[in-house]
Amino acid sequence: MPYPHSPLVAFLVGIAVVIFLLAYLDLPAVFGLLVASFAVGLVTPRVAPSAIPEQIVTAFGEEMAGIGIPILMAAVIGKSMMESGAAQRIVRGFTDVLGRDNADIALWGSSSFLAIPVFFDNVFYLLAPLARSMRARIGKNYPLYIVVVGAGAATTHVFVPPTPGPLAVASQIPGVGLGLTIAVGLTVAVPTAAVAGVGYGRWINRRMEIPLREAMGTDVDELNEVAERSSDHLPGFLESALPIFVAVLLVMSGTVTSNLLGLESGPVAATTTLLGAPSLALTAAALVAAYTFYRYDDLPRETWAEEIVDALRDGGHIAAITCLGGAFGGMLATAGIGDYLAGGLREIGIGFLVTAWLIAAAIRIAQGSATVAMLTTAGIMAPLAGSLSVNPVYLVMVIGAGGNIFSWYPDSGFWLVKEICGLTQAETLKTWTVLTTLVSVMGLLIVLVLSTVLPLA
Repeated sequence: MPYPHSPLVAFLVGIAVVIFLLAYLDLPAVFGLLVASFAVGLVTPRVAPSAIPEQIVTAFGEEMAGIGIPILMAAVIGKSMMESGAAQRIVRGFTDVLGRDNADIALWGSSSFLAIPVFFDNVFYLLAPLARSMRARIGKNYPLYIVVVGAGAATTHVFVPPTPGPLAVASQIPGVGLGLTIAVGLTVAVPTAAVAGVGYGRWINRRMEIPLREAMGTDVDELNEVAERSSDHLPGFLESALPIFVAVLLVMSGTVTSNLLGLESGPVAATTTLLGAPSLALTAAALVAAYTFYRYDDLPRETWAEEIVDALRDGGHIAAITCLGGAFGGMLATAGIGDYLAGGLREIGIGFLVTAWLIAAAIRIAQGSATVAMLTTAGIMAPLAGSLSVNPVYLVMVIGAGGNIFSWYPDSGFWLVKEICGLTQAETLKTWTVLTTLVSVMGLLIVLVLSTVLPLA
């Protein structure tokens, strides 16, 4: 039995409350996550009772500061691309080139490529409309499309710089070069996503059906109507894909300048930092998508403006749920669950790489954030990296793998996927949560094999 003031008690109480309220009573996620956050605060001595509301508001505000505007703009992009027919045009382009049977490969490749310079959540904002349009076009396979989009984005997010997570971990581990990290990261990410994404996606797709539901301001009737339109009444492919190109190119400009070219100051760095901010990049993409929506839906300007406002309302709801999920995870982190688990696992008498993976996995499951799990584990393991008998780049990989495991209630990404894709909690657990766990386990196994066959020491 854990000590009453142990962070483990706060973790167990928080999880029990959120499961009871959301899974058993089926309350709206906003209420369940907020009450669970208060419950964690009440049972941890690290936060005075009078400071609990401020702690929750601060954690919520920090989440909103990072993703609030991007989610609002993503809602506009999603609605505009769906209803203008832009998403449908891109889907038809994919299926024309690769065939309907390989639509999942096209979505996987797209998400993997886009996630290299762009944060995971931004990739999901951009590709969720394509997954929904692909489902409307094909008439089935929605679980498969969700899983492959998530697999491409998730594996790159934790294995391949210049994505910020693995880049930050690599910078903390002595003796790790950026070029080798990219090469090994791709070597780990591709087979991991192939098995955990395409393999599991096709397996679960045969065993469950997920219907299209209203999400991001677009209902099923509208999706089906657009799917039946003649190609003559859809935007051209380049115009349809322009919002994605605009967002990716702007974000990539900041990433390349700072992480690859090493420019931290000067007019070029200042300009690309401004243009590469997700809030500005997605705002520009939203304006492009909204203009195409205006041109191709033949709506009066007042009606078009009302449709955009409706999308923003939906985006606000998604942002609230996502940020409260992050606040719940933040309260668990404040309770000290990450340090508690890391301290308990550090002395486990098993292999160095497996120990690092276990620490990252435990912290991720307990408090939700993959980035926090990765950076915390890197700080713990970095001083010990000299004892490795293989290249320390493999330590970066297992930390990334562990940090990706079992995305669930404390993870804001879980709620993001659920709301943007229009899923139930159970559907999100069966698709997204299982996917992230498979990515984690497959990543560990591939690293252990690679480090044995090719130690690079």
